[in-house]
Amino acid sequence: MNIFKSLYCRVFQFGFKIAIPLMPYRNPRILNSLDDVPDVFKTKGIDNVLLVTDRKIRNLGLTKRLEDRLKKKGIKLSVYDEVSANPTTEQVYEARDLYIKKKCQALIGFGGGSSMDCAKAVGALIAYPGRTLDRLGGILKVMRKTPLIIAVPTTAGTGSETTLAAVVVDRAKRHKYALMSFPLIPSYAVLDPETTRTLPPAMTAGTGMDVLVHATEAYIGRSTTPLTRKEALKAIHLLFNNLTKAYTNGNNMEARRSMLRASFLAGHAFTVSYVGYCHAVSHALGGRYNLPHGQTNAILIPYVLEGYGAAIYPKLKDLAMAAGLASYDTDEAEAAKRYIKAIRALNAKMKIPDKIAELKREDIDELAERADREANPVYPVPVLMDKEQLKGFLYDVLPDDDKPIRRLIKMQPQKIRNKKKAILLAIGGMKILKRRKK
Repeated sequence: MNIFKSLYCRVFQFGFKIAIPLMPYRNPRILNSLDDVPDVFKTKGIDNVLLVTDRKIRNLGLTKRLEDRLKKKGIKLSVYDEVSANPTTEQVYEARDLYIKKKCQALIGFGGGSSMDCAKAVGALIAYPGRTLDRLGGILKVMRKTPLIIAVPTTAGTGSETTLAAVVVDRAKRHKYALMSFPLIPSYAVLDPETTRTLPPAMTAGTGMDVLVHATEAYIGRSTTPLTRKEALKAIHLLFNNLTKAYTNGNNMEARRSMLRASFLAGHAFTVSYVGYCHAVSHALGGRYNLPHGQTNAILIPYVLEGYGAAIYPKLKDLAMAAGLASYDTDEAEAAKRYIKAIRALNAKMKIPDKIAELKREDIDELAERADREANPVYPVPVLMDKEQLKGFLYDVLPDDDKPIRRLIKMQPQKIRNKKKAILLAIGGMKILKRRKK
């Protein structure tokens, strides 16, 4: 990254960092059971609500307990259950229209991050009836009070139940974008492990690794606070002690409860301290190919951490100690390598691949540009990178048939100081690729 852009990014990030104590960050109030939800509405005089979820969750019967409780308490319920794995702008508008038609007073986001994000985006549209989602996207575009939002996560990973962000997909543009404003933080979060009991192992793995990425990126960034550092370390400790237990035995309610807690902690940590390039690249990939966000994060994070290099070794040592992988006496470089190795081991154990089969080399330039636009100057990353450097992470996760050229192209530009040498390396890579095709 050139010096002028680098300076701009750091000044921008510093401004946000010093403003953190002045910003209205808050944690949702925690409810430990779905049975407590109707009482919240009763105490607030609310008797007509919209439940936002997906059809699979409803067909599994996960919402039935809540629906029955609300009916018993005399609370009218309307249901929008068309949310997809990545909520679209069309779905948000449909849910908004249903909210208005049924004269609802509050929202329940029930499901993974998609359902919760959809509910939050609906809340933004209700607060601003004359605006479209693209006008509300970005930082601090929603300043009015939204309807009461209760988030019920059925996965332990997205952290959407505690964040100020709602991520939606514009299918026409094949692009993900986020609404990031304080009123979007849910008022209540229901951390009931029973809602995660039926979560399949693959989703337990992907969403669980999302927790790891949230906590890791929040901790290694440059806008941490004493509280967010504490939350991130606690989340990592809980994750390394419980994720594989929940993955191998979905009925282990203690592990499920601990993972919900880890997700909540990591969610609040990155809400305040932000994320990094792993999320930026992952969002670009998810928007382009409609991929599960947790899985793309899990695949990318080892490469991104390696890309930051020695600059993050001290903080990776802290995380390694929280994970039980290192001690105070462990060398920083060794602890950092153990942490990255442990991430890859978790991925392998839970059958998460290390490459993204859908990724096409001809898309890399556009994907890197989108990641650069999302991350810079907002994300307070430990090491600044531009579009050309971000391409390296995309080459890292290309399918193996592109491996020779990927290995040469991914080298960080600032490390290739001799332009002639860079040209020779690229030519050499092309020759290797041609020989392999023969």
